[in-house]
Amino acid sequence: MKRLLLLYLVRVVFIAIALGVGIWYLSSSIGGSTLSYTSMDTFLTAIGAPDGNIANANGCFLCTYINDLFIVLGRAAENFWTAMLDNLWILMALGFGIFLIVHTIKFFMKSITEAAKLDTSEKKFVFNDWFDPAWRLGVRIMIVGAIIGAFGMGGISAIKTLSSITIEPVMYVGSQLSMAATGVLDYAECIPSALPQTNPMSTLANSFMCIVANVNTVMLAGAAGGFSLMNYAWLGLGGGILTWIAGLLTVIMFLVVGFDLFFDLLSVIFKLIFVIIFLPFFVAANAFEKTWKMASGVLTRALDMLIGAAVKVIAISLKVVILYAIVSFSGREIFPGSGIFPPLLKNSPETEQSIAVHNVFAICEAQATQNGEVDKDLFTECFNAQKVSVEQHYPHAFDFLHDGWGFLILMIGIYCLYMYVLSPKVDKLIAAAPTITVFKKTGEDGGGGGLDDFGGEMRKFGKLAWNKPKDWLEKYIKENV
Repeated sequence: MKRLLLLYLVRVVFIAIALGVGIWYLSSSIGGSTLSYTSMDTFLTAIGAPDGNIANANGCFLCTYINDLFIVLGRAAENFWTAMLDNLWILMALGFGIFLIVHTIKFFMKSITEAAKLDTSEKKFVFNDWFDPAWRLGVRIMIVGAIIGAFGMGGISAIKTLSSITIEPVMYVGSQLSMAATGVLDYAECIPSALPQTNPMSTLANSFMCIVANVNTVMLAGAAGGFSLMNYAWLGLGGGILTWIAGLLTVIMFLVVGFDLFFDLLSVIFKLIFVIIFLPFFVAANAFEKTWKMASGVLTRALDMLIGAAVKVIAISLKVVILYAIVSFSGREIFPGSGIFPPLLKNSPETEQSIAVHNVFAICEAQATQNGEVDKDLFTECFNAQKVSVEQHYPHAFDFLHDGWGFLILMIGIYCLYMYVLSPKVDKLIAAAPTITVFKKTGEDGGGGGLDDFGGEMRKFGKLAWNKPKDWLEKYIKENV
């Protein structure tokens, strides 16, 4: 019995540490008002983006490292392109030579076989059947050779241009649509620290950083609402322990979902990096598309994967916006006019009473804000005074703050709905997006894990690293207690 209790205690402690670190990180990322958000300006200031540029917002714990990673990968890609382009034309010429030899042998064997069936007067070689495939492939190779720099033109600059006109528009549209879907585009913009145009990854990095910033902003908006509820209960403004627990559950929900979506985005970015690095190879393979089955459709599938990446980005953004829409709508219905959740989706009070309640929060928020931070004592003093004034016209107008039990049950239901119904549906949409065959043949069972889900593999690695100390402690308890 003692051993069993200790094992459970170890697991609880490790879960508590993980959640504690995550909650602390979110709390420190929302450095301003954590009591009410009656306007998006208040929220944007709280997350470190007072100028409306969400690329500079707090909370993206790996954004700086990802940006540095793009710089390093860009340099590596350029070096790889240089080495590849210096030798790729040799492989293409060799491939053309092999084709001519095989094609010529097949042509003469076929012609001899057919000629044997004809009379002496009818026997002749028709070279059109040999010439047409040869010159068509030769022209394709010359065009591709010009792009990759085989004739003193094109080269790396041409590959960069090709990357810009194929990858950049697709990812830009994907990032803009994802921000429009979440409502961020109505209040803010995204101007990341741009990589130099000479960096091959610049076509991908800027849009991807905006996608991450968008998901991060919505995650912080949901967590901000949870912290608001916790503070209301803690300061005695309304509710009690159940309201505080409801707020804590809301924070945990957006914490878990936010980190989960980050790994989904890693899967997308890994495939796009693969496309950029091997873009010269895809271009060269396109020259032999009509000749060799192995090269057939390689470039087309790579372009399809780009479009699929944009679809995945939008789908991933829909995951978090659906959750936020449900939670914020529920909060608006249960706590009308309170401004607990940032008005990301243009939520506004609908009745005279809710407008009066909303004005109380707005007035106290403005009076208590000093140097971008909300003084909780000033807010509490203002709130209690304004509350008495409003309740003279609308008795019990603030009783909704005590409905912590209803909101707690609702959050549990919403979390289950998201995890077991909504999220799997969106995951099916993400899985249906095009990919390259090489990715589908990886993983433990060869059925699409591994490279096809790089983010999932990183998630597994993180869990494995986190669970090792716990496993060691459990092993020690089993052997010594």
